[in-house]
Amino acid sequence: MPKKLVMHGHAYYAFDTPEELEQKRNEVPNFQYGIAHRNQMRNSLSLPQQKVDKLLHDGTPHVIRIKMPENETITFEDMIRGYVSFDSNTVDDKVLLKADGMPTYHLAVVVDDYLMKISHAFRGDEWLPSAPVHLLLWEYLGWKDSMPQWAHLPLILKPDGHGKLSKRDGARLGFPVYAMNWTDAKTGDLTEGFREIGFLPEAFLNLLAMLGWNDGTDQEIFSLDELVEKFSMERISKAGAKFDFEKAKWYNAEWIKKVNGERLKDEGKAVLAAKGIEVSDDAYLTKALELIKDRLVLLNDIYEHAWYFFKQPAEYDLPSVKPKWNDAKTELFNTFIGHIKQTDNWNAADLEADFKALLTEKGLKPGDAMLPFRIMLVGGKFGPHVFDIAALLGKDEVIARIEKGLAAFTA
Repeated sequence: MPKKLVMHGHAYYAFDTPEELEQKRNEVPNFQYGIAHRNQMRNSLSLPQQKVDKLLHDGTPHVIRIKMPENETITFEDMIRGYVSFDSNTVDDKVLLKADGMPTYHLAVVVDDYLMKISHAFRGDEWLPSAPVHLLLWEYLGWKDSMPQWAHLPLILKPDGHGKLSKRDGARLGFPVYAMNWTDAKTGDLTEGFREIGFLPEAFLNLLAMLGWNDGTDQEIFSLDELVEKFSMERISKAGAKFDFEKAKWYNAEWIKKVNGERLKDEGKAVLAAKGIEVSDDAYLTKALELIKDRLVLLNDIYEHAWYFFKQPAEYDLPSVKPKWNDAKTELFNTFIGHIKQTDNWNAADLEADFKALLTEKGLKPGDAMLPFRIMLVGGKFGPHVFDIAALLGKDEVIARIEKGLAAFTA
């Protein structure tokens, strides 16, 4: 196929060595292998045919370059940018076939798109300068009538807006740039992905859709079905979108809130197992996740917010309790244990009502006992509604934790 292009005058053989090319780059600022300089180089346009034939016969290393036409305006319609025009004199003669016989992207993408009958070609706008080469190849290969529609998408930019976001930027700034873990085949270096740090697929898709697109409203959270319904090419921005990792985490937190505990069950099991907690009761885990999901930013935060549902606190925030602890509080909790043992209504609402009635009976205020109760159950000043925690832990476990807490508070 490349030889056919040469035969019809649309491409040519170039025998320049790497050293010759480097020398030319040093001699000519902003050197471009194209109309302005190709006749000064060692190729089948500048050399006698006899010399070219001998070089080819001797197996001299060479590439095949497209021959850009002179003084032409190459125009096409882009789905995002409208009509785009190029002066052919400013486009370099791209290599189509490398010295090892392998096609470059420029040739391979055209052939691939043709063979797969691609109707719409979407790519980043860094490929826009190469569009004239691809357009001409479609024409030169006789496939112009099969050419796809073009769309050059805005790039995802670095957080400061200066340049395309790269793997190196992610490593430097502490966030992933790949959807999932990626290992460099050459170096073996592992780059952590969004999935592995705890992003939901729904959130990842949502945040990507909003980089360079909106539906014209203030809506930011979209399901896949909503994106399918509302997406339009007309709403894609021409400018690149700065990547904001804090905003990306916001999308994830919002999606975690939207889904139910059952949806988070498998991720929860994996996160807890990595910390040595094996979960056998799926229903219990699901209920725990329902209680904490509004507090999560990443799925990997599950352990931090859920561990106390699976094991008792090893330590307590004693400075928040002991300075104001007294016998009246000890009596309150011992009495509460008795109430718990006798109750048949084990739910958060009844537990809270019973506890507050007991506070009134003992002449104590909620502030005197609510925080100590929380610390007995979870070890510190954190977690969802304390009676929701107690209801899920169950009678025996709540009694055990109150007794253990009392021992620590009165020691």
